[in-house]
Amino acid sequence: MRVIVLVKATADSEAGIMPSSELLEAMGRYNQELADAGIMQGGDGLKPSVHAKRVAFSGANRTVIDGPFAETKELVSGFWIWNVRDIEHAIEWVKRCPNPMIGPSEIEIRPVYEMADFASELTPEIEAIHDKVRSTIEGQ
Repeated sequence: MRVIVLVKATADSEAGIMPSSELLEAMGRYNQELADAGIMQGGDGLKPSVHAKRVAFSGANRTVIDGPFAETKELVSGFWIWNVRDIEHAIEWVKRCPNPMIGPSEIEIRPVYEMADFASELTPEIEAIHDKVRSTIEGQ
């Protein structure tokens, strides 16, 4: 089962306050444990939303919205992509994580849709398109 693990932003992360060298070292060790266990497939920290853009869709219209964005509690400051047995396995690993922020913080775990979840809507043509995309990505 694939999950995306989202580190929620805080006022400090949105202010661009960088983690201490001790936290960077602890997170590096944690990430190595995840990699050694075959769980971590990717992940990174994200710059504050002052550097971000959103694109709003309304029919054929597209509107670009510049950051920063007001609701810090709704923002993400980092992520991992993990392959775990089940959601409980992901929870076990998140509980082992060093606190990724200076103060109180939250980490959200979200299951990723797999193609099998769309089985009732898939046609051979749609599967072929997605297989080609997957092959292209894996070949990069």
